[in-house]
Amino acid sequence: MPAMLEFLRRKRLRRENEDEKALLHISDTPERAYPRIAQLIDELHPEYIVHTGDLVDNIKLERRPDLKPLYVGGVRKLARILKGSGAELYVVPGNEDDLEILKEYFEGSVVEPGTVVEIEGVKFALGHKPEEVARLDADFRLYGHNFEVIPGGLNGLRSINIVFLPSRRVVKIGYPPGTDTHRGYKLWRGL
Repeated sequence: MPAMLEFLRRKRLRRENEDEKALLHISDTPERAYPRIAQLIDELHPEYIVHTGDLVDNIKLERRPDLKPLYVGGVRKLARILKGSGAELYVVPGNEDDLEILKEYFEGSVVEPGTVVEIEGVKFALGHKPEEVARLDADFRLYGHNFEVIPGGLNGLRSINIVFLPSRRVVKIGYPPGTDTHRGYKLWRGL
């Protein structure tokens, strides 16, 4: 990345003051995105991380349950990254996830779709699908699953979202090139 672009990106990720906290929101993550997520966590040191489902999105467990061993390996890798951050975690199961496996690797961090949590005085509605959060009373609605945009929503499939608290400043960062292909969107959907 050219030096000026790197400088501008780092400036956007800078906290406004020493008391400001960072919440990192991701969703529908194929394994190929894990190194970028780990790098971002190392740069940002977020206090909170929210994953809104489909943790190993290159494996479509809903359609291919025979791939469960590969899915477990992916969950294990991502759990190591997220839990190693020291951040408080919130993990929402998606349609391609196995709830029992998520509970095993993320213990008390798994929350049901449609849950509203208050973090640093700000209310976040957490779901995998947009319809799970669209009507909930919250300052931010975090979700993924498809490319739909809803009022007050941050779609973690479209971008990696960082919410700075208490300012509520939002920074959106693109996933690595090829992420949609690794999610399977350009293969089985014919896009």
